[in-house]
Amino acid sequence: MSLIESIGAHYRTNIGNRYIRGAFRVLPIDQNAWNVIESVTEKSEYYALQGYHFDELYERILALAEFVYHARRELQPQLRTMLSSYASGSVPSGNERILRDMAVNNFASNLSILADLVNKLYTRAVELDMEAHQHGRPVYKTLKGLSEIGQYLVPK
Repeated sequence: MSLIESIGAHYRTNIGNRYIRGAFRVLPIDQNAWNVIESVTEKSEYYALQGYHFDELYERILALAEFVYHARRELQPQLRTMLSSYASGSVPSGNERILRDMAVNNFASNLSILADLVNKLYTRAVELDMEAHQHGRPVYKTLKGLSEIGQYLVPK
């Protein structure tokens, strides 16, 4: 499994699952960023066949890093309360309640795992970018926002 596929599988299973996804509406992430996140977490098979250009790959890495940053700050501290209020009076029972509680209890750890995977992808992309542009300027040095990657991925 490639690193991009690992990111997608981890995101779908542990972060963007049916128990937590409803709370994402509080995150200050625009629709374009959500589309970019979806393209790397849901449609990685398409890109595995087509390949990524460095600028596209960095765009996806940055969107995922911003997601991690905002999820840690705006979502994680109040996730349990938010999910209780979104339930609209219908409290899950039995296994559903247990699975929801597990998703909530493990959310911080799962965000850290996602951050580590995104950091590995960024590091590998930079290595490949520098190899591909030995006699020119690597793409990562030309894109705005990439200098904040470390701040987005490291918890404070």
